[in-house]
Amino acid sequence: DLRGNTLACDCKIKWLVEWLESTNTTVPAVFCRSPGQVEGQRIRDLALSDFQCITTDFVMHQVLPFQAVSAEPFTYASDLYVALAQPSASSCSILKWDYVERKLRDFDRIPAHSAVHCKPIVAQEQLYVVVAQLFGGSYIYRWDTAVDKFIKIQDIDSQKIRKPNDIEAFQIEGDWYFVIADSSKAGSTSLYRLNQNGFYSHQALHAWHRDTDVEYVENDGKPRLIISSSSQAPVIYQWSRAQKQFVPQGEVGEMLDVQMVKHFRAKRDQFLCLSRYIGDSKVVRWEGQRFVEVQTLPSRGSMVMQPFAVGQRQYLALGSDFSFTHVYLWEEEKQKFAKFQELSVQAPRAFRAVPAADVQLLLAPSFKANTLVYRHVVVDLS
Repeated sequence: DLRGNTLACDCKIKWLVEWLESTNTTVPAVFCRSPGQVEGQRIRDLALSDFQCITTDFVMHQVLPFQAVSAEPFTYASDLYVALAQPSASSCSILKWDYVERKLRDFDRIPAHSAVHCKPIVAQEQLYVVVAQLFGGSYIYRWDTAVDKFIKIQDIDSQKIRKPNDIEAFQIEGDWYFVIADSSKAGSTSLYRLNQNGFYSHQALHAWHRDTDVEYVENDGKPRLIISSSSQAPVIYQWSRAQKQFVPQGEVGEMLDVQMVKHFRAKRDQFLCLSRYIGDSKVVRWEGQRFVEVQTLPSRGSMVMQPFAVGQRQYLALGSDFSFTHVYLWEEEKQKFAKFQELSVQAPRAFRAVPAADVQLLLAPSFKANTLVYRHVVVDLS
């Protein structure tokens, strides 16, 4: 007997609506008090389609007992791996996904006493790892299947790459390249190209600007690099097929002190996420020849702002050295991110989505604490 009750008609009573549709019991009219759009309606008149009860969550899956500053998932010989730069442990750690235990486990280590980025590149059935170090130069390793270990195959010019920050790898017209962002006054962000014998210097970009991050974007079929810097607004370079080089194209707004630049696509639109340590971070949309600001997010102490997709859902993880990590969810109708969840990650330096068979993971390397692995789960609130 529910007479006299007015109920909150949210997902917690969806079962009751289903039961009322199938029971022969006579139930007097019961009305909704909330939410506003159904206030005063009879529960029996509600449609099951009115209940949006499926949501998602990020839950702790695994704690990796070490600090790290970058995480790069890759697939090699049909197996899933993750490369993590661990400056405090003086190594690049390679973890392998265990499909039975559904955990990441140790696989190998590359010595790197001040590693800031370990970038795996699988090209022409070979596995390379570019190891960027703050001190002592940077190197390239190759996995040797004959001895099952990583072999150092070449040094990277220490006069150009003095203080590396980020590495991006990509293909253009069938050729493999990688670019290292250099944050020193005397170095230069540099592009390298793979030939039969290894990677060789192809082009010097954006010298002496203290570059913090580099992002590769293909827009309208045109390859572009966007380089953020602590001394000027992010700079756009576009690939010239005639010159086989990147040429300057312009800047992204008038935003200084951008720590990281990352892109995502929502339907046909291209967006950039620009994280800032001091000041608000921005989300901007590409509109033909320029980027237009669509959202401002408070982000004091942010070193990382990473968009990533799981299925049809587009997320954004915004880390901070002073507070919780905020996960946002993209709302297509509003063309904005809405707050979704908080994660307790100390001093995050990267976020990487990793599709591991039937498990969707989010890696959160920490500069000051354990590296955390979250699992994306679907929840039925009813």
